[in-house]
Amino acid sequence: MKTSSPVTEAELHALVDGQLAEGRAREVDAYLAAHPHEAHRVAAWRAQNRELHGLFDGVADEPIPAGLLRAARPAARWTTWRLVASVALVCAGGVLGWGLRGELAASRHQSPTAARGEAGNANGFAQRAAVAHAVFVPDQRRAVEIDGLHEDQLVTWLSKRMGSPMHPPRLQALGYTLEGGRLLPGGAGPVAQFMYRDSVGTRLTLYVSNEVRAATTAARSEGNAVPGETAFRFVREGDVNVFYWIDGSFGYALSSFSSRAELGRVSTEVYRQIGNGR
Repeated sequence: MKTSSPVTEAELHALVDGQLAEGRAREVDAYLAAHPHEAHRVAAWRAQNRELHGLFDGVADEPIPAGLLRAARPAARWTTWRLVASVALVCAGGVLGWGLRGELAASRHQSPTAARGEAGNANGFAQRAAVAHAVFVPDQRRAVEIDGLHEDQLVTWLSKRMGSPMHPPRLQALGYTLEGGRLLPGGAGPVAQFMYRDSVGTRLTLYVSNEVRAATTAARSEGNAVPGETAFRFVREGDVNVFYWIDGSFGYALSSFSSRAELGRVSTEVYRQIGNGR
């Protein structure tokens, strides 16, 4: 069957997500039958969708933690409804899989500066870290996927999935012990989240993304200047305080319901250990 028009990257993702019109889907299926390389890519995306469904479908069916349903303060930037919607967006990553890759592909048609800006949007990165913190911190049963008692397994697993050594900072001197960690879908790839707890039960999370590395690679391949290291930045998302920064090819965001001063104290130590470990 000959396609009525060229098959686009967006249509391949729409096919994977079941969003393509029936007639066009038949044309794209015929196109894939004649292009094994493209068919292999589509099969890989479908496999990723199934994997993400396995990770998040159970969470999506659980009751929303009471902590997320508390009334938002008037000065807060998020209403309760917007926070719940953000939780839904995180779970929707399992449905969409890596469909966001299509957005990155589309960015190739923009200016290099705009493409790098979308791929490495630091503010969006901090917002995703805040949402992930708000979603998992209230959970008493599944706050982490691998607990701190099996840190070696956690490090091995996250390092393999992130494509780089992932060693959680040691924060015992500041009163925090490692509770564990998990893998999350980010804006354009996997993200590692480490969770810590102090003696009174206060939790903080460290969100680590290599999306900055992807943006750096894209910039270099296009012969453009590569963005350098950034200083600490602070943002408040609802009740969540976030300190975030870029160090080399990774982005880091430390989130907590604690005060800005306390979070800044911990962020300084995390940055020191990461810098010494490079």
